[in-house]
Amino acid sequence: MHKTIAYQGVQGAYSEQACRNAYEDYETIACDTFHEAMWLVEQGDADLAMIPLENSTAGRVEEIYRLIPKMALHVIGEHFEPVVHCLLALPDAKLEDLKYVASHPQALAQCHHNIISLGLKAEAKLDTAGAAKELVELQDVQRAAIASKLAADIYGLQILKENFEDKRGNTTRFFILSREKNVPLFDPSKRYITSLVFQVKNIPSALYKVLGGFATNGINLLKIESYMGTQMLPGSQFHIDIDGHIDSEVLKLALKELAFFADDVRILGIYESHRHREVEYMI
Repeated sequence: MHKTIAYQGVQGAYSEQACRNAYEDYETIACDTFHEAMWLVEQGDADLAMIPLENSTAGRVEEIYRLIPKMALHVIGEHFEPVVHCLLALPDAKLEDLKYVASHPQALAQCHHNIISLGLKAEAKLDTAGAAKELVELQDVQRAAIASKLAADIYGLQILKENFEDKRGNTTRFFILSREKNVPLFDPSKRYITSLVFQVKNIPSALYKVLGGFATNGINLLKIESYMGTQMLPGSQFHIDIDGHIDSEVLKLALKELAFFADDVRILGIYESHRHREVEYMI
C-alpha cells in the first residue's frame, strides 16, 4: 500500500510539487483547506501533510500560525521549494495570440512586469493550478495561466515561458507534519531545528527574560512569531524556531530558563535543518 501525503490546493499546485520533490514515492492527496489536510493526518487517512509556513516574497501564511497551536500533529521536517512560475497556454496557442493571463493574485504580482511587457490583461483566480485547469476548460487560445511546470504536465498545457517571475529566488518554506512523533538522535556533527510554542507569563519583561536564556547560552533563534489566540489571553503567545537540538546541553539550559517565565510550553518538533539553509550557515 502506497504511503500518502496531503496538501492544500488543486492538482498541480506548488504544494503538490513540494510533496513530489520531498517524497517522490508517496501518493499525493489534494485538499480544499489546510485544516482538511492536517485533519486527514490526524485521522490516519494520510501519512503526512505538507503545509506552507512562509514565502520569501509574500511573507508568512497567517492561517497556519493560527492552526499550529491547536493541532495534535508533530513537525518531523521542513522543506524549501523554489517557486518557478511558468506562462502556460493551450497546445495550439502562440505567444502573439494571448490577450489575458490568469493566476493567484500573488503570482500575478510576482510576474507583473513580464505581464505588462507582453500587453496582457491580468485576471485573479483562487490559485495557480486552478487557473491552469480552467484554461483547459475554456479552450480559448487568447488566454494563458501562470502556474507550475507540474500543472503544465497534468493538464496538457504548453510552457511558453519558464521562469516568468520578475525576480528569481522566490522560495516557500513548508512544515512536514506527522501523527507520529519522530525525534532524530542528537548528532553534534549535524544541524537541527527545534520548533515550539509558548505563552509568556503576564509579568514585566517576561519575553525579554525568555529570550535572554537563549542569548546567555549562545543559541541562535531562527524565527519568532507572535500572535493572539482565539481567546483573550493574559499573556502573548509565541512561535519560535531554534537553531539546535533539544538534547544538546546548552538548549536544555535555555529551556529551563524559559520555563520560569512562560506557560504552556509545547515542543512542536525537532528535525534536521534543510539543505537550503546550508548557504546561510556558511555566510
